[in-house]
Amino acid sequence: MIKQRIEERLKLCMLGLNPEKTRIVYCENSSRTEGGHCNSFDFLGYTFRPRSARNQRGEFFVSFSPAISQKSAKKLRQKVKREWKLNTRTHLSLNALADFINPVVAGWINYFGEFCKSELHSVLNHVSLTLARWARRKYKHLQRRKTKADAWLKGVAQRHQP
Repeated sequence: MIKQRIEERLKLCMLGLNPEKTRIVYCENSSRTEGGHCNSFDFLGYTFRPRSARNQRGEFFVSFSPAISQKSAKKLRQKVKREWKLNTRTHLSLNALADFINPVVAGWINYFGEFCKSELHSVLNHVSLTLARWARRKYKHLQRRKTKADAWLKGVAQRHQP
């Protein structure tokens, strides 16, 4: 019934619904606990689904909220790996690399970090691992030393905090 009314309203505006993409989703949360067969959807790079949250008193409850979708996170990780090609940029200094990477990552954090920042950690960890791999290729004293490269990168980040 709801879908039919939406179709009628969109026809008045000379628009239509895509039958493959349109579905009714049950927005489950703490106050609505009846089960529905479909309780999540993706929209604009976010996945909306039931997630645990905390209220003002510190109590946990279930909220229907957005976070970065798995598909978007995968695209961002692939961009870091395939398009940036940091392995071949060992000729760049750390400052030049930061000038290249920082605006892009800041944009990702501003867009996808608006809701549920913890879901964005997989992408940011991938960026850190890629930078550590770059450092191992660039600096001889870090070759074959993953933990030392990670520690060096964290030290650089701490020294350059604004």
